[in-house]
Amino acid sequence: MDDARRFLPLSAQQFQILLALTDEPRHGYGIILDVEARTAGAVRLGTGTLYTAIAGLLDDGLVAEARPPAAGDIDERRKYYRVTALGRRVLEAETGRMDALVRDARRKGVRPATARPAWSRSKS
Repeated sequence: MDDARRFLPLSAQQFQILLALTDEPRHGYGIILDVEARTAGAVRLGTGTLYTAIAGLLDDGLVAEARPPAAGDIDERRKYYRVTALGRRVLEAETGRMDALVRDARRKGVRPATARPAWSRSKS
């Protein structure tokens, strides 16, 4: 069994891609839409960033190509991706790592800012 910790820390992009794939296989644009919706626009993946990250995740065995869903309009040009068992373990390990960081910060009296910082606000 591969040690998931050897892939840590994940980049923010890698984390968001794996998280987007936890509930169902998605194509690239579907990943972009999921991340944007889930983060209320605070994280927006460009296509170059997305496909570079996916290539690395594929090479590392954290994601794999998946069959398109059976229902709905199928565009043969789209590639679908799914998280692998190793990818899920890595995502869980990274979530635990980040959780420990937040716990340490809270023990030191650090609390989240009340307003979203400018860098995380949606661009209109």
